[in-house]
Amino acid sequence: MADSPDVIHSSAISRLGIRYQKFLDDLVPFRVARWSFVIALLVVYGVRVFFLQGWYIVSYALAIYLLNIFIAFLTPKFDPALDDEATSEDGPKLPISSKEDFKPFIRRLPEFKFWVRAVYSTIVAFVCTFFAVCNVPVFWPILVLYFIVLFTLTMKRQIAHMIKYRYLPFTHGKRRYRGREEDNTVIQ
Repeated sequence: MADSPDVIHSSAISRLGIRYQKFLDDLVPFRVARWSFVIALLVVYGVRVFFLQGWYIVSYALAIYLLNIFIAFLTPKFDPALDDEATSEDGPKLPISSKEDFKPFIRRLPEFKFWVRAVYSTIVAFVCTFFAVCNVPVFWPILVLYFIVLFTLTMKRQIAHMIKYRYLPFTHGKRRYRGREEDNTVIQ
């Protein structure tokens, strides 16, 4: 008895999904190459929009979305501002001495998912530039000015949140421990 078309179709989609996930898994270690690709993709998109002299609303939507996922990348998964254990007026803080509990920084949006969403959104915006229906006439300097104001206010709020709750979302500049030597002394 031959397989039905639905079974063949679903198994083909399943195999395609597995190959796609394998491809993404293979890309994980190549952080610099991945982000170089995103920058190149954004440059190609920017050049296309510049020469077409249109699709500013699509570009604005892309910029807002990229700002949104960047903020999710900078924000901790477990927001200390929402913690129910707030005992002081300033709220709970991350530990600053070795005697306090250690709470590792876990991102709301991991770096790889940030990269995947940035690539998808840029590709969608690029595809939108091929359709005239997406070219809504708009006075673009207003959009640029509004985005700058939005970016400034959002980042000011995010940085104030980082300072208030004492977290640093980047590993650059943080102390790293390499382990122990043969004589059981800790190497810093």
